[in-house]
Amino acid sequence: MPRFSVIVPAYRVQAYLHQCLESVLSQSFTDLELIAVDDRSPDACGAIVDEFAARDPRVRAVHLPANRGLGPARNAGAAEARGDYLIYLDGDDTLAPGALRAIADRLAATGEPEVLVHGFARTDWTGEAVRDEVRAPLAEDGQDPFPLADRPELLRVLMVAWNKVYRRDFVAREGLAFPAGYYEDTPWTYPVLLTARSIATLDRVCVHYRQRPGSILATADRRHLDVLDQYDRLFAFLDRRPELESWRPVLYRRMLDHLGTVGTRPGRLPRASRAEFRRRTRAHCRRHRAPGARPAWRTRLRHALVRLGLHGTFRALLRATALGRRAAGAAASALRGLRAALLQAHYRLQLCLPVRADRAVFAAYWGRGYGCGPGALEAAFREFAPQVRTAWIARPEHQGTVPAGVRRLTPGTAAYWTALARSKYLVNNVNFDRRLVKRRGQILVQTQHGTPLKHMGLDLQERPAAARGMDFPQLLRNTAKWDYVLSGNRHTTLTWERVYPGRYTTLEYGSPRNDVFQRATSVDVARLRASLGVPEDAVALLYAPTHRDHRRTQRPALDLERLLERLDPRFVVLARAHYTHAGPLADPAGAQGRIIDVGGHPSVEELCLASDALITDYSSIMFDYANLDRPIVLLTEDWEAYEAARGVYFDVRDHPPGAVARSADELADILAGGHWRGSRSARSRAAFRERFCPYDDGRAAERVVRHVVLGQRGEAAGLPPVVPPGRRHPVPSRAASAQARSRLATVPQPAGPQTVTESR
Repeated sequence: MPRFSVIVPAYRVQAYLHQCLESVLSQSFTDLELIAVDDRSPDACGAIVDEFAARDPRVRAVHLPANRGLGPARNAGAAEARGDYLIYLDGDDTLAPGALRAIADRLAATGEPEVLVHGFARTDWTGEAVRDEVRAPLAEDGQDPFPLADRPELLRVLMVAWNKVYRRDFVAREGLAFPAGYYEDTPWTYPVLLTARSIATLDRVCVHYRQRPGSILATADRRHLDVLDQYDRLFAFLDRRPELESWRPVLYRRMLDHLGTVGTRPGRLPRASRAEFRRRTRAHCRRHRAPGARPAWRTRLRHALVRLGLHGTFRALLRATALGRRAAGAAASALRGLRAALLQAHYRLQLCLPVRADRAVFAAYWGRGYGCGPGALEAAFREFAPQVRTAWIARPEHQGTVPAGVRRLTPGTAAYWTALARSKYLVNNVNFDRRLVKRRGQILVQTQHGTPLKHMGLDLQERPAAARGMDFPQLLRNTAKWDYVLSGNRHTTLTWERVYPGRYTTLEYGSPRNDVFQRATSVDVARLRASLGVPEDAVALLYAPTHRDHRRTQRPALDLERLLERLDPRFVVLARAHYTHAGPLADPAGAQGRIIDVGGHPSVEELCLASDALITDYSSIMFDYANLDRPIVLLTEDWEAYEAARGVYFDVRDHPPGAVARSADELADILAGGHWRGSRSARSRAAFRERFCPYDDGRAAERVVRHVVLGQRGEAAGLPPVVPPGRRHPVPSRAASAQARSRLATVPQPAGPQTVTESR
C-alpha cells in the first residue's frame, strides 16, 4: 500500500499534462501511486496517460466513458486509490521539487493528521512564481495537530482541493465526495476542514498553480452561476450536521465574500446572466442568512451591497476607491517632483562651497548596505587615516549593517547630496547617482566587485540579452569621473582598462574585500557557523550560482534536496542566491533542515569563511574563495548557453579552481566520492590562486589608503610588501581543522605536556 495516491484528472490539458505527471514521478520521495484520470478528453490527454502508464508501473490510467467534469473525475480516481493519503493535482499544475518528501516528513512529525494544509505559488505565463499572500495561517507551531476551532483563520487560505493532503480513511469515514459543477471545491473543502479531528500545516510551496488564459476563472460563462448551487450544497451539509451549527455565521460571511467576487470581477459573468445572478443572490442571502459577530464597517457595507444584489453599486464603489487612490498617487508624485527639484537646488548650492579634505563617503551595490570593497576600505580609512571622517550611503532597511561610529546617509536626502558635493573621497563598487558632478579636488575610487569571467562594460554591446538597454554613453560619462580603479590581478587590469576606458590610474594592489580571509581566525569561523545554524560536525557547502541573462526567471539549476539525498547526512548546504534574484534558491524546510537559506545574509565573505567548500558555476565568487585555499567545485551544465548569451573571457573548464561537474549527477558523484578535496583538485586550486590571487595577502585595503590618502608610492615609501600565495596561511575550514585534529590524535605524541596552536 503506497504512502500517497496522487490523483490527476485530465481534460483539455494536453500541452501541460507531460509536465504535470513528470513533476510527480520525478519526486525524491517515491512511495506513491499516480492515478491519471482521462475525463473523456477530446485531445491527446488519454494517449499521454497511457504512455506514462506503460512507462512507469506506479502510474494507473483510468478512462471515463463520458465527460463528467472535474469533481466526478476526482471521485473516480479516489475510488481506485490504495494509498494512506490522497493528493489531488490538476492536470495543468505541478508539484514543486521535494514536495512529497516535505509532506511525508511533516505528516510523520505531526502524528498522522487527517488533513495537512500546505502552501502554493501562482505561476503566470512568464514562468514567474508568486507565493500565495495568505501565509500566516500555515505557520508550523509545534508538532501537535489541531481541530479547525483552534485555528479558524485557516478558512482564509484558498479553498481548493489541491493545497491539502487527506488521509484516505478519514475521507471514507465522513463520506466526502466532490459534486459536479464549476465550483466543486466549495462543498468539498469546507466540510473537510470542519469535520477533521486533526489538522496540520506545512509552510512550504508544494504546488505551482498555473494561471493561464482560457481557464475557468478567466472565461465569461453563465456556468459561474453554479457557485450558488454549491453553497446550497454546503448549507445542506450543515443542516445534516447540527454539531457544526456554530460555523454557519462564519460560512455565511465567506459566501458573501465569494459571491461579491464572482459578481463584480470583470470577465466572470456574461452581461445576459448578471440580472439572474443578482436575483438569485438576494434569494440565497435571505435563505441562508446567519447573523453573527459584526465585522468591520467596510466589510458590512460590502456584504450589504451583495445581499441587496447591488453589484453595480459595488463595482462603482470599487472604481471610486481606485480613482481616489490614483488621485492621491498623482498628488504624491507632484510632491516628489517638487522635493527633487528643491534637493537639486540644494546640491547646486553645495557645489559652490569648498571641498572638505577630511571627509570620505562610501557606498556599495546601490545602497544595499555595508560591505564588499568599499566596506573594507572604510575600515582601513578609520585605521590608517583617522583624520578623515567617514560616512556610508545605505537605504533605510540596510542601515543596520553600518558599524557604529560611521555616519549613515540615506539616498536622496539633503545630507546625502551635501556629502556628495563636499567630500574629498568618494568610494563605490558601482556608480554613484548619474547627476553627480565630479569636482576639482575630489577623488573617486572605483573598487569594482570581483574578477571578470563574464563580459563587462563595452564588451556587452554585442550581447543584447546581457546588456538589456544599457546606456553605453552614460557608462563612458561615469568612467570619466573615476580617478582610481582597483584590481586584484593582471587579467582584471587589462580587462577593466579596455572595457571601461578612461584616464584613471589602476591600483593593482589586490581586492580589499578579500583581506578578511587572511585575517580571520578559527574562533571567527566557529562563531559564524554557530550564528548561521550550521551543526558542529557538519560539512557546509556554500552554493552560490550566478545570474543568467538568457533566462526570464532565475530558477536554480541544481535540485539541492535531490543532491543531499545522495550525500552523507553530515553535509549541509548554505544556499546563496545572486543579489539580483529575489527569493530563496530552495525551501529551507527541505532535506530535513539540511538546507540553510543565507540569501539575506549581508556579507558573502562571512559565508565563505563559514563554509567548508564552494559550489558555483560562473560566478566571480570563485576568484575570491580561492584565497581561502578550500575546495571549489564548478557545475557547468549550461556552459554553452551562458557563453553564447553573456560571453566569457576564457573557458574556466580549461583552467578551473577545482573539480568540474558537467551535470548534477556528476556533481553528486564528485562530492560523494571525495574527489572534491582530492590532490588533483588541490593542484588546480593552487595554479588558479597563483594566477588570480597574487596580491590578496590581507593588506590590499591598507595599500590603497596609503597610496590614495597618505601619498605613499612603493615599498620604499611605506607600502607593505606583498606576501606570495605560497607563504600565506588563511584560516582553515572547520572540517579541515577537525580532520587535522583527527590525524594528530592517531600519531604517537612525545611524553610531557604538549600545546597545539591552530594556524591562522
